[in-house]
Amino acid sequence: MTHRSNICAFASRLVVSLLLLAAPMAMQAQRFLKIERDSVPLFQGFAVSVDLVGAAMMHVGDYGQYEGALRLNLHNQYFPIVEVGYGKASHEDDISTGITYKTAAPYFRVGADVNILKNKHSGNRLFLGLRYAFTSYKMDISRRPFPDPVWQWDTSFGVDGERCSQHWAEIVFGIDAKVAGPLHLGWSARYKVRASHDDGRIGTAWYVPGYGTQDSSVLGATFNVIIDI
Repeated sequence: MTHRSNICAFASRLVVSLLLLAAPMAMQAQRFLKIERDSVPLFQGFAVSVDLVGAAMMHVGDYGQYEGALRLNLHNQYFPIVEVGYGKASHEDDISTGITYKTAAPYFRVGADVNILKNKHSGNRLFLGLRYAFTSYKMDISRRPFPDPVWQWDTSFGVDGERCSQHWAEIVFGIDAKVAGPLHLGWSARYKVRASHDDGRIGTAWYVPGYGTQDSSVLGATFNVIIDI
């Protein structure tokens, strides 16, 4: 009986000891899980931004655009975005054809960016994103008076208000750096791929608002002033 009593007492003390050890371990595990779990609320505000690159191109070259964006912040990681702009071009080929090309129209993009930095709370972000874009525009094409070299006929022509449209996609890589308070500065590099287009009866348009000079694909960039709200 004494031996059996000693075993029961040892077992009882062992169970009590394990319970005493398990309680703080469980509390530590709970604290650890709370730290690791993403406790950032879903909606973290939104940001408005303007692009300076397109505006500078508008003033120093033959084409450019004014562009602004509205971006939502979800968990400091996912950023749905809408970009709206107004593209404009006035270009004359003085050397080979003497053809003048003009257009001005709005364009639209929708998509989302993902912040791929491990630290989501620093205010700095490294983005990968996708966009779908669309524009519907009119173009004017004209050629200045130029006599045929043989028959001396006037070969000038003009087309006004030719309706065109284009759909395209963009792959975006960007950086968003916090400067002070709600002010951020950022830039993005974009690879644009044309999905479908309608150039009307004229042929390939020289410039497409929001897309750039015409090609099957094109690279682009933005430099943005951003205000977090």
